[in-house]
Amino acid sequence: MRIQSILILFLALGWITPCQAQNTPVLGADDIIARMLYRNNQREKLQGGYSGARRYVLENQKLSKRAEMVVSVNCDPDGTKHFEVVSEEGWSSANKHVLRKMLESESETSRPEVRERTGINSENYSFRLIGTGIVESRPVYIVEVQPKREDKYLFEGRIWVDTQDFALVRAEGKPAKNPSFWIHSVNFVQLYHKSGTFWFPVSTESLTDARIFGKTAVTINYLDYQPNSIAEPAISQMPKVDQVEAKYAHN
Repeated sequence: MRIQSILILFLALGWITPCQAQNTPVLGADDIIARMLYRNNQREKLQGGYSGARRYVLENQKLSKRAEMVVSVNCDPDGTKHFEVVSEEGWSSANKHVLRKMLESESETSRPEVRERTGINSENYSFRLIGTGIVESRPVYIVEVQPKREDKYLFEGRIWVDTQDFALVRAEGKPAKNPSFWIHSVNFVQLYHKSGTFWFPVSTESLTDARIFGKTAVTINYLDYQPNSIAEPAISQMPKVDQVEAKYAHN
């Protein structure tokens, strides 16, 4: 069963109130995404890559099986990720054929030339602004994303973008392409949080419903993520939404 190929797209995504956020500037969906990409690019340059750890837990109630894995992750300045398994226990088949395969796939798709084909950008998706809301006391834009092609590494769903930092706060949805006849459905939710100046993922939860194996849940917790740069820049030094971003948004 190709659970690993389904889950990798979540790695390549609080409390929400669907109300109008106060003092939120009115922008179109394409401008929001363009500014998000610009800010992400600037943050990646400033952080110089990052390091941290992850804890994976896979559970299948029908089979009464559980697998757990802890890995270290190091990300190069260009976004390429490197993983090392620190420990693993439980269902050995799932560790070998699902969780380890997820790591291999994510490492492969993190390479710069591949990320362009799988990232949240106008080449891969069309966007529609649904409205605004609040996530953990911060105003956000809520944007519907629709893939432009059927691809197991793309998804359809929604993203939440911070209105101040133009950072991804939350993503949820399902794969753009069902990777197997044996899979009924897949759904995921990925959350991010701000650590100092930078934004890092905090958790990913996915549920795969398969014809034979039933429902398999995978939870990923992201631990101790830190930028590789020696010192974080002050918030005042971060790029602002100005004419440079506006020019970028229309390129």
